Amino acid sequence: MAEEKNNEKKISELEEAKNKCDEYLNGWKRERADFLNYKKDEAERMSHLIKYANEGLILEILPILDNLCLAASHVKDPGIEQIKKQLEDFLKKEGIEAIETIGKPFNPNTMEAVDGEGEKVSEEIQRGYTMHGKVIRPAKVKITK
Repeated sequence: MAEEKNNEKKISELEEAKNKCDEYLNGWKRERADFLNYKKDEAERMSHLIKYANEGLILEILPILDNLCLAASHVKDPGIEQIKKQLEDFLKKEGIEAIETIGKPFNPNTMEAVDGEGEKVSEEIQRGYTMHGKVIRPAKVKITK
């Protein structure tokens, strides 16, 4: 009888140790999953940071491009056209794209209405741009019905 009690006590202790072992293993698995999720999130954050790191510089360059476009529309000079094209090609390589506006329906996500009422863009006051699909400068437009 004493031996049975002793065996039951040992079995109970063994089950308790197994339960603790399972608890610790499950805790470790949760922490491991949390760590892997953290690494993934951090990699995405760094990728995003790198992708948009030049945004400030690009926003400084856009007014220069605006002035080149204005100059090219007033003076038909192949040199100005070449410089404008080089700058546009550089921006395109960096993931910068102009927002198409003329004749398009007004889109408040990519455009800012400067004048007029309605739904259709009639004139572009300032070209807007996206960087890897994110609007970095909305287009300023006039709209009509």
